[in-house]
Amino acid sequence: MTEPAYPAARIVAPKIEAHFAHHLHDADRLGVIHQTQPPDADTIEAIIDAAFWASLRREESYVPKISLALVPPDAADHPMLFEHSLPLHTDKLVKLAPAVERPGIHLGVWRNETGLYVWGTVRVIPAFTMVVEVAAPGLLVVKHHRGDESGKFVNVVVLEGDQIKVVDERASSLPDCPPLLSSLLGFDSPASWVKGIDSVNVLVQLAVSMRAHGRGGLLLVVPADDAEWQDSIVRPVPYAVEPAFAELAELARDAPGDNNPLWQDAVGNAVNAIAGLTAVDGATVLTNTYELKAFGAKIARRKGSPQVEQVAVTEPIEGDVAFTVHPTQLGGTRHLSAAQFVHDQRRAVALVASQDGRFTVFAWSPCEDMVHAHRVETLLL
Repeated sequence: MTEPAYPAARIVAPKIEAHFAHHLHDADRLGVIHQTQPPDADTIEAIIDAAFWASLRREESYVPKISLALVPPDAADHPMLFEHSLPLHTDKLVKLAPAVERPGIHLGVWRNETGLYVWGTVRVIPAFTMVVEVAAPGLLVVKHHRGDESGKFVNVVVLEGDQIKVVDERASSLPDCPPLLSSLLGFDSPASWVKGIDSVNVLVQLAVSMRAHGRGGLLLVVPADDAEWQDSIVRPVPYAVEPAFAELAELARDAPGDNNPLWQDAVGNAVNAIAGLTAVDGATVLTNTYELKAFGAKIARRKGSPQVEQVAVTEPIEGDVAFTVHPTQLGGTRHLSAAQFVHDQRRAVALVASQDGRFTVFAWSPCEDMVHAHRVETLLL
């Protein structure tokens, strides 16, 4: 390596080592079968270091998009092996990046007597395998495979330049934690431990898809068993849907008992269709049984309800301290409208994607007696 060391890698490596040691110990205790050994801090630091410097390079003007999985070749499922392994050097990673930038492809990394090397590519990796992903220049995500067949991952750490965000596993056990946040965190979920359980969470997929289109958007999730939410919507609704679009609801009801790629593809297509509607100015309205009611809807303060003046704000990372702000300090009209809607419709949840990638989940907090804004973009990378 000719580049200087990346200081954040050295700082965070012991925390990541402890994370994997803890979860693998729990897996052994619960009898979960896995083929993974906990990575040591030196290995973690070296992989993060190489990925960081590679993220700052360019290959024919393109930003490298690389995913590095710490897994030996004999533990990978259907690996593609290079005849000659490559040293884990920045220039090698940058050259390989165009071949592996598609989602779901990892460069396999392991260690021999001479050091860390890249041995080939792999799509399916064992449970609890450490993955270091280059999301953007200077932006890395350290994650691990959840252990199910859906290919889902749990984010462990996000590094952006000298900023380190360690995901707080305890956030899902806090009072008033919305189910969506628990699903995004992924820790202690049954799907993280039991192979074969369907772990597709519709709202998580909608959040990811909303963020991906990059235009910003607002999704209101309202109770299916009453129509009070209509008191907070301006009439007429420009794009009301009648009868409600129920494809996603039907797929959720007909979920197969085992992993079914065709069903998962159908869910993904339906999710993307609905998430795409959030790019239209206004709010998309979905029931908690996943029936689409409207998009492009304008939110209004419910008659007789006071204007929302403050919201509590937290982010599920270690060291985060909750603070209270006026909702306009979180963003523009979308954030203010979402906060007002949840303030007036306390059984509803509002998902807000910003054009800059920020993502906020608004939910009513009975403990705090106010709207709570959960900043979750760290979990969606």
